[in-house]
Amino acid sequence: MATATALERPGAAPRAMTAEERKVIVASSAGTVFEWYDFYLAGSLAANIAANFVPGDNDTAKFIFVLFGFAAGFAVRPFGALFFGRLGDLIGRKYTFLVTMTIMGIATFVVGLLPGFKTIGYAAPVLFILCRLLQGLALGGEYGGAATYVAEHSPQGRRGFYTSWIQTTATVGLFLSLVVILTLRLSMTPEAFADYGWRIPFLLSIILLGFSIWIRLQLAESPAFQKMKAEGTGSKAPLSEAFGRWDNARIAILALLGGTAGQAVVWYTGQFYALFFMTQTLKVDGTTANLLIALSLLVGTPFFILFGWLSDKIGRKPILLAGCLIAAITYFPLFQQIAKISSPKLIAATETVKLQLTADPATCGSLFDPVGVRTFTRPCDVIRRTLASASIHYDLLPGPAGSPLKATVNGTEVAGIDGTGAPVVAAAQAAGYPKPGDPSILKTPTIGQLLTDSRALAVAALLLVLVVYVTMVYGPIAAMLVELFPTRIRYTGMSLPYHIGNGWFGGFLPPTAFAIVAATGNIFSGLWYPIVVALMTFVIGLLFVPETKDRDIFTYEGEKR
Repeated sequence: MATATALERPGAAPRAMTAEERKVIVASSAGTVFEWYDFYLAGSLAANIAANFVPGDNDTAKFIFVLFGFAAGFAVRPFGALFFGRLGDLIGRKYTFLVTMTIMGIATFVVGLLPGFKTIGYAAPVLFILCRLLQGLALGGEYGGAATYVAEHSPQGRRGFYTSWIQTTATVGLFLSLVVILTLRLSMTPEAFADYGWRIPFLLSIILLGFSIWIRLQLAESPAFQKMKAEGTGSKAPLSEAFGRWDNARIAILALLGGTAGQAVVWYTGQFYALFFMTQTLKVDGTTANLLIALSLLVGTPFFILFGWLSDKIGRKPILLAGCLIAAITYFPLFQQIAKISSPKLIAATETVKLQLTADPATCGSLFDPVGVRTFTRPCDVIRRTLASASIHYDLLPGPAGSPLKATVNGTEVAGIDGTGAPVVAAAQAAGYPKPGDPSILKTPTIGQLLTDSRALAVAALLLVLVVYVTMVYGPIAAMLVELFPTRIRYTGMSLPYHIGNGWFGGFLPPTAFAIVAATGNIFSGLWYPIVVALMTFVIGLLFVPETKDRDIFTYEGEKR
């Protein structure tokens, strides 16, 4: 029985996984894969969603809507963690994550059926955002429940290995969404996919929902929760006990700053920002970029299991903190090499084309726009964002007070600056910057071409290194979070720092990095954000976060008051 094996104490000899434990891991992982698949679809199909739900031909408005819709799902995840975490500690792990999975599945299926703007007007984007909010709330409760449930079924000394299977689910969910989308794109015309094909991945989620609910209904409640209920030691107010008492709140803060914040930025840099950087900065076409990312994820996913297993041997902290430190040290050379191979003409232009903007500092403001709702009107701000979008490097020089904005390319002033930045972009491209679709940009639109192209394989190898960093920080994190909190507040306590770290520190990484690029004029400067956060986590984690691998979660009652 899972209950008996999970209650083994420290010192027990390692043993093989039981059939019941395998069922627990498969059921928990399958449901979580499905939830991540649902959540990632909105990002992967952003252009199609914007085309259907936003009126007109204003690309800026469409881009803002996509960013806001994606950010909305991340922003509410901590609130879902609080609400569903409390339920999980009060009524049980199993029933709570059944509820979260059902909400996620229905919200995703509705997106596939949702009429576009031409049919129901502004109700279309409003309903889409509502679905994203429901998805974010559900995901906020799902992960903590699945990780806690698996951990509380795990034998002592193998918790890192068992929970590492849950850690594969986010990557597998992303991989599954990419595979489904790529399969549809390659099997139908672009017109058919834009018309109705993009809805199919959302509609397929109802099948995954049915399977996931069926398999999870066969599971029993976790042994730790059953033991707590039988002994009457449960918390009557998990939220106030987890965050209203300093000894528990302190652990939650350390778990965030010394664990999940760094884990999140390394994870999102290796999977999301890498994709964003290739498509938006290097102008690699979406199919090629998705194939490269999918290949790196396919090869890299087993490393989650490896590092989870290794964390049972040497500890959670050494692996997690090493991942943060190594990533921070190597991000610049790795991304520079990816850029040099993928778009050599772009990198050559950053070295040979000197573009300078001269403006009154009072007319240039902050470009920080994490949720994509700001409107920029001043020429200095508009042109800097335009240049950043076109991946054109520039230097911003201070001009006299009241002086007009001036742009020069290799010493020649650009005439006819109209506030949109188009003449400046055109001048930079005439001087050597590549346009989108330039033949020098890496393009391998089929799997066969990818596997026979040395440039593509080199980029895939570099992306794989980024994925390995992801597996180092993410593989051990579930076991560490579970072990930091006592059973009575475990679901609540671990969920909030996880989702603040991943929903906010990680989820807002792409727009934050873009704002840094736009403000500095350097296409690589956005990497400073994950580097600084990863180094912060390394220092705080090293000094203040305890090692937990030998902690008995069935007897641990929290820090002494």
